[in-house]
Amino acid sequence: MKKIVFIGLVVAFILSGCGSSYNGELVGVQTKRKYFEPEPLGMVFIPQGSFNIGPSDQDISWAMNSASKTVTVDAFWMDETEITNSEYRQFINYVRDSIIRFKLGEAGVEGFYKVDENGDEYDPPVIDWETKIDMKNEDVKNVIEEMYYPPNERFFGRKQIDPRKLIYAYFWIDLKQAAKTSNSWDYKTQSYHGEVFNQKGEKVPIQDRSSFIFHDQVPCYPDTLVWIRDFTYSYNEPWTNMYFWHPSFYDYPVVGVTWKQANAFSIWRTKYLNDFLAGEGRYFVQEYRLPTETEWEYAARGGLELSMYPWGGIYTRNDKGCFLANFKPLRGNYIDDGALVTNKVGSYEPNEFGLYDMAGNVAEWTSSAYDESAYMFIHDMNPDYKYNARPDESCVMKRKVIRGGSWKDIAFYLQVSTRSYEYQDSSKSFVGFRNVRSYMGTGQ
Repeated sequence: MKKIVFIGLVVAFILSGCGSSYNGELVGVQTKRKYFEPEPLGMVFIPQGSFNIGPSDQDISWAMNSASKTVTVDAFWMDETEITNSEYRQFINYVRDSIIRFKLGEAGVEGFYKVDENGDEYDPPVIDWETKIDMKNEDVKNVIEEMYYPPNERFFGRKQIDPRKLIYAYFWIDLKQAAKTSNSWDYKTQSYHGEVFNQKGEKVPIQDRSSFIFHDQVPCYPDTLVWIRDFTYSYNEPWTNMYFWHPSFYDYPVVGVTWKQANAFSIWRTKYLNDFLAGEGRYFVQEYRLPTETEWEYAARGGLELSMYPWGGIYTRNDKGCFLANFKPLRGNYIDDGALVTNKVGSYEPNEFGLYDMAGNVAEWTSSAYDESAYMFIHDMNPDYKYNARPDESCVMKRKVIRGGSWKDIAFYLQVSTRSYEYQDSSKSFVGFRNVRSYMGTGQ
């Protein structure tokens, strides 16, 4: 009997020494790391709120593609300006450098693939960014030479990176398909049941979680020829030759980017930050993405009720007669607002949330698919309507909502409620984008 009591005392002592949190009460999972969300660089906090989407004025175009509806959106972070040429070039340079390093690793040049503790390369290979590229090494020079235009395609004999080889490979997870009841995990059979649409639009049986992972490859370089293609009988060759790469335009909004390229940039931006945080043993952050149509309109209104424009008034000039945004203010006159085409981001006053150029400069991609009757069936909490159109589908299914109007548009398209669209595989000289990131917390 004494032996049993002694053992019981020892067990009690050991359990009590496992941690101060053990007291027989429900205290939740404890962690040594405290989570906090620092303000993302260059982003503005948009608090959660409720507002009325839809026209704040008469539907002068009789488009009848929107109706007033009260909705609520959660809090999020939003870029204070449109993504600039400089910021997008960071993406291009990353893709270029990663391709070069991958090619060097494939060619057997040592140091460009990471190895484990046994000296073996990972499968699949992991790029080592610490190794410096030695341009005096002949093997390195031969590999990098493949990235340039071939001699017969060079202008004035200049060696330039061939943008056709800048392909960004990425993946995303389709949580909406995964969330369908018919696609759920069956605990009795220990397997999935149901079917999922693959990237070809075919219904295939669900094998495992990988069935919800979709892979894609996107040429990431902007289409610089849009300046010529968008305007007939117009001399815009200088914009084509200079706009994206010249330092004078680094702080101008990037254009010539398709909806798919904007999404690829957002996925890269998420990975770029999270890779850094993982290296420091810190928590991952929410993904960067394109805003939904409703998020964009809520942010553009700046918390002002029934505002026609982001600045809240019904006029496009201030009390001194100066235009408040970059658009086409007068017939045949583009420059009275201070710019012929795009202007440096942040050149005009921000709205009440601190967001610049929510009207004019460039129209902006949203994540939402365009449907004239979308306001009739979207939910009133975080409204969202998406459709992943296949390349072989009708162009009507590829319409994506753009908002805000641009430097070439009249004032009607600058109104916060005006809906328009472009096709997801098209690029324009007047369409850019900005990112948002969901906020973790109450967001009030």
